[in-house]
Amino acid sequence: MSGGPTGAADVPVGYAQLWRADPGAWSTTGTAWRNLAGPVRQRADALTARIGALRPGWSGAASAAAQRRIGDLRTGLTDVLPALVEVDQVLAELGARLGAAKARLGAEVARAESGGLRVDRTGAVRPDPARVAQTGPAVVHARAGIRGALTLAGAADREAAGRLAELTTAAVRGWVSVPPAWRPGPGAGPAEVSRWWAGLSAAERRWLVGREPDRIGRLDGLPAAARDQANRLLLGDRREQLLVRRLALRHPLPAGPLEASRRVRLAAVEASLRGLDGLTERLAAGGAPRAYLLGLDPAGDGRAVVALGNPDRASSVLTYVPGMTSDLADAPAELGRAARVLQRCAALGPGEEAAAVLWLDYDAPDFLTEAAGTRQAEDAGPALHRFQEGLRAAHEGPPARQTVLGHSYGSLVVGAAARDHGLGADALVFVGSPGVGVDHAADLRMPAGEVWSSTAPDDVIRLARPPDELARRALLAGTPLGPALAVLDGHGERLWFGADPSAPGFGGRHFPSAPHGHTGYWDPDNPALDGMARIVLGR
Repeated sequence: MSGGPTGAADVPVGYAQLWRADPGAWSTTGTAWRNLAGPVRQRADALTARIGALRPGWSGAASAAAQRRIGDLRTGLTDVLPALVEVDQVLAELGARLGAAKARLGAEVARAESGGLRVDRTGAVRPDPARVAQTGPAVVHARAGIRGALTLAGAADREAAGRLAELTTAAVRGWVSVPPAWRPGPGAGPAEVSRWWAGLSAAERRWLVGREPDRIGRLDGLPAAARDQANRLLLGDRREQLLVRRLALRHPLPAGPLEASRRVRLAAVEASLRGLDGLTERLAAGGAPRAYLLGLDPAGDGRAVVALGNPDRASSVLTYVPGMTSDLADAPAELGRAARVLQRCAALGPGEEAAAVLWLDYDAPDFLTEAAGTRQAEDAGPALHRFQEGLRAAHEGPPARQTVLGHSYGSLVVGAAARDHGLGADALVFVGSPGVGVDHAADLRMPAGEVWSSTAPDDVIRLARPPDELARRALLAGTPLGPALAVLDGHGERLWFGADPSAPGFGGRHFPSAPHGHTGYWDPDNPALDGMARIVLGR
């Protein structure tokens, strides 16, 4: 910041406050509120135990009245739980938006000062007399940029204050309301779900989150905040399901196929538990970006949908679909990949709000024999289509730029969904792809120029040639035609699941990757990471 005379006419209100603001402190405060949920649950569980202790030795009207009273107290406690998560959401979002506004302010001030202007400690902008004079448009542009950052901060502050005031009023009046008379049916689309939610009162919404979290947590079209509150309420139950499965599998069987199967299943459950614990640790972490739990299912190999940053508020949203062997055990690591794209977005676009979603809501292949087929990708298509439609329906303000990224087998999931159902997306990105189920980008129903792909030079996926081609190579191996065929295959444009999306003939756009193998697209020194972030931001 440069010193200088103050001009009252161009002093942006709140400049000094934003410059001194500590966005992280708001997130930390929100985490403290959320952490109150633990003691509240413990107290509620103690009341449940008290009711259980009363029943065996005490009966009659007085006993029934005491049990009802204790039950009412327990309900009062559990009804507060969603509100504690909501306070955390409000303060975390305030911190994130203030952080974005502060980053934009810093960028605008740095740009102004590098251009020969002076910005004083109140935000006033003037030409620097010690440097080449810059007047007129440059000053106007700098003032507008600074005011824009302050406008973002002011809007965030007013919205957070309003939401907290509403919560305070709800606490005084009581959390429980008359439940709504109907619910969306199983076939309701995200747009219908969104309209239903918009027609409810705030009290009815909170009642549904607290009393029907399993329903609310999985409804595409609902706000990320509501789904996050509901799914966090279910975290303990989800972990208990895995613990029960582990306990049932801990008893050895006589040696043989059944015992071998038991050991495999036990190892899978323990891996899911480690994955769930890692995910829970990330959900409990403070700081930006806040994590939103949009879906969690421990059945089978386990599924999870987690957003970093609120996708309903972001101007750019990435949905990342991982590939083969991905399950609940892998969720923390896969979420880390999404986080790296988001971090690069923040570096490339200071002040821009972006969010990244890990979409692991399908049965990914566990073995190569499964990954050789399209069934699991095609089965995932309707759910991915519905999820993307839900992001569109729940988004606030101007539509976000939506990007869907598939890695390895996940690229086939994305391609099949776009081909068969359409995706509510502005761009598709494929990395390390074995083919996406179509022979040309136009078959993906996307805007021209918004289908992107990258394949590392040393990615083994390049060897995933079509079955007939592999058979031909095996037949001619050891013959004089073998070496020539190998050279031709190295420059082929067909992979296991169709045309290579990184080849010129596919009709998409290519971005580079360094030799980082099949899983190194997210490595910090790989240009592919920059490429993915620029596509997400629309650059």
